Amino acid sequence: MPSTQPLSGTSALPAASAAGARMLAVGRVHLWQGGSLWIGHGHGRSDWHDHHAMQIALPLDGVCLFRGKADGTWTEFKGAIVTPHRHHQFEAEGVTMAQLFIEPETLEGRRLQQLCVEDITPLPEAQRQAMARLLAEALRNDAKADEMIAAARAATLLLAGAGAPCGNGDLRIDKAIAHIRSHIHAPITLGQAAAAAALSPGRFRHLFVAETGTSFRVYVLWMRLNVAIQFAMAGESWTAAAHAAGFADSAHLTRTFKRMFGMNPAALVPG
Repeated sequence: MPSTQPLSGTSALPAASAAGARMLAVGRVHLWQGGSLWIGHGHGRSDWHDHHAMQIALPLDGVCLFRGKADGTWTEFKGAIVTPHRHHQFEAEGVTMAQLFIEPETLEGRRLQQLCVEDITPLPEAQRQAMARLLAEALRNDAKADEMIAAARAATLLLAGAGAPCGNGDLRIDKAIAHIRSHIHAPITLGQAAAAAALSPGRFRHLFVAETGTSFRVYVLWMRLNVAIQFAMAGESWTAAAHAAGFADSAHLTRTFKRMFGMNPAALVPG
């Protein structure tokens, strides 16, 4: 199990010259079913936020900082795992970052949760170094999207493989999630997803929360957000991405993005 101590100490100060600056990320986002890799250059401080996925924060040439309370101190990490739906702030000062977001209902996500002794847990040093080498090499070689995804998934397994074996999720919820994915560009009701799972709406609502850790509504928003990011990374405007992902408008996308990632979508710049 990883140590509960931060890898590089704590700081009562708000992270030197990056303090207070809004987060700006320049890089690429690569998505696959159940996860995504955000990799590039990050600078500044996020707003308070939380998201459905496990977050693996992995600086490739420096450190990052987290805090989980508004009056709490900033803690410096060489790498960390953040549990799903954990309200937090993130800060980086001009570092090359890899951020992996792994959905907790996946096999990898369930294993990663077993490694979390705290809401924000340092990465075990051996796995951290191996993951950083793998992703840094892919970035240095200007890997294509499919190669970068393969590297990200391999890096995730370096960490998730340390988790104890765990069973599969409920197949009925798996069917509902498959229905959500295949209909994400259009309105989706809880009743439709419940029917795909062959459950009553009431039973489905409770089972969905038990299996995924979040409500049906929040999960659908998370999925729509990932679809919008994919469109934006492909060159679409955020307005076009919002409509393509089934958001009511770009303002709805912006609110959701800020709530889940702590920054404006316009601050994510392809590079």
